[in-house]
Amino acid sequence: MKGITIVLPSLDPDEKLNMVVDGLLAEGFEDIVIVNDGSDAGHMAPFEQAALRPEVTILTHEVNRGKGRALKTAFTYILEHRSDILGVVTVDGDNQHLPKDIKACAEEMAKTGDVIFGCRNFKLPDVPKHNRMGNQITSAVLRLFCGIKLSDTQTGLRAIPLKHLELMTRVRGERFEYETEMIFALKREGIAFREVVIDTVYIEDNKSTHFHVFRDSFRIYRIIFAFMFSSIASCVVDYLIFTILVFFLEDKMTKGIKLLCAVFPARAVSSMVNYTLNHKTVFRSDAPMKRTVLRYYALCVVQTACSYGLVYLLSVLCDAGSALEVWLKVVVDVVLFMISFRIQQRWVFR
Repeated sequence: MKGITIVLPSLDPDEKLNMVVDGLLAEGFEDIVIVNDGSDAGHMAPFEQAALRPEVTILTHEVNRGKGRALKTAFTYILEHRSDILGVVTVDGDNQHLPKDIKACAEEMAKTGDVIFGCRNFKLPDVPKHNRMGNQITSAVLRLFCGIKLSDTQTGLRAIPLKHLELMTRVRGERFEYETEMIFALKREGIAFREVVIDTVYIEDNKSTHFHVFRDSFRIYRIIFAFMFSSIASCVVDYLIFTILVFFLEDKMTKGIKLLCAVFPARAVSSMVNYTLNHKTVFRSDAPMKRTVLRYYALCVVQTACSYGLVYLLSVLCDAGSALEVWLKVVVDVVLFMISFRIQQRWVFR
């Protein structure tokens, strides 16, 4: 395991911290960086014991700053003092990552040069229900809205090549949300990542974790909702303008002309809102503005034509009045939103 540095953030540890250290040393790891993230005076003994090993370096936060900041502190230290290594492996200090799995992730990173996620099997019967449900929901949302296929979104076992470490120091997030932001950063930068299946271990129903279900889940889902906010905001603008126009033009012209005069102005205004938010906030794209504008509006024209065509077709088939036409547009645009989001992600703002 030469050339691999272990990164281990820790807050108020117990004896399991040194069980992890002993297991890592037994597997041949020779460099372990532990970050004491503001632990209180009653939990100093495990750090003092770990520091007796020559393979261990202890970095200290005077106050608790969160897991994300602890990881970034370690990454910054490694970039300054370990410039010749292959990469790092982040692990948790609660002894729920087995040494053999940590080694397997390190070996896979060394072999492929990819970022490696050590992923647990949440289908096993002994997995706590709240862990299973939370991970399944997050995985489904990431896949559906962001095109990210990852079976264990909150695993702390991650192997990262040195070449990507500087990027990891710039990823947003200070606490548990950092681990989700890391996934987004990999996707945004087109960095390859893969999974290695690891044993699923929960000790005493995972009671030693510092993850707070409501507080930290909100931080994580706030990131995911940011990806959705732009489209929701533009949909609201589009929907309001369409609704006003479709009722205002009722009985003033034929159904086809009425829908045409309602759909296209609504989409023209909402598209400007959507493009601005997507370019600056959601995808944070560095692509040239001229290229993204051309691609965005090429997509917008096609999407608008599809919206008009499908709403008109369904309206005729259902013999719909204005009220039902509004609801038909909602259904059509939800489907088109899903398709458009993926195209923007992969082509427009790539």
